[in-house]
Amino acid sequence: MIGLYDSGLGGLTVLRALRAAGVDQDVVYFADQAHVPYGDRSDAQILGYLSDNLALLVGLGVAAVVTACNSSCAIAQQVGWPSCAVPVLDIVATAGASFAGTPLRRIGVVATAATVRSGSYGRAIRAAAPDVTVVELATPALVPLVERGDAESEAARAAVAAVAAALPPDLDGLVYGCTHYPLLDGWFAQALGPRVARIDPALAQAAAAIRLIAERRLPRGSGATTYYTNGDAVAFEEAVRRWTGDHTGRVIGLVAP
Repeated sequence: MIGLYDSGLGGLTVLRALRAAGVDQDVVYFADQAHVPYGDRSDAQILGYLSDNLALLVGLGVAAVVTACNSSCAIAQQVGWPSCAVPVLDIVATAGASFAGTPLRRIGVVATAATVRSGSYGRAIRAAAPDVTVVELATPALVPLVERGDAESEAARAAVAAVAAALPPDLDGLVYGCTHYPLLDGWFAQALGPRVARIDPALAQAAAAIRLIAERRLPRGSGATTYYTNGDAVAFEEAVRRWTGDHTGRVIGLVAP
């Protein structure tokens, strides 16, 4: 069984990528919606949430954790990862490594304030592709839009257009440095046009998860997903059905600490 966590709905994009890549292990997904968005929190708070999330998933019996929250990985890279009894896949590190050999030369990263503050994406991408120029832009208005269920609204279109206008005009690639942002991909495509490659780290994370499953010889499962949230369980279940197409996974509400 594999564990995923995020501050909310964004990690569903990673879950979606895992399933599309053929991962059939049972999955436990935890949405820490009581504390969303992580990107506006202090480093100490984010590290505390990360520690709690890992402990929760390990307590539920997972054999590995596939992170689906960039902010927590970015902070952990700076201050150190909490101890964990199972392997943990860092989505920022995975995304950075995927740029080895890239033909792109000017890459933008849109992410939360915490992720941008850490500089983690720039370091990770340049470690794999030293000749690449990376521009990181904090875009804190986008996560709340997604969490409110407004990803397809006119407000979301306008917010994404404002983000695109703030980016350098000569980018040839844009990384979604927050797992919520692929849920706004249609608006980014409209704002950026076909010249800018839009890059979703969930795809690289899914490939890394497949390698980890093979290396650890994790047993195949039924492909079922159990979802936990410490937010509004009814609203979360609606979002799960909408964004993943999973109409059978059980959604369980937890009491926030």
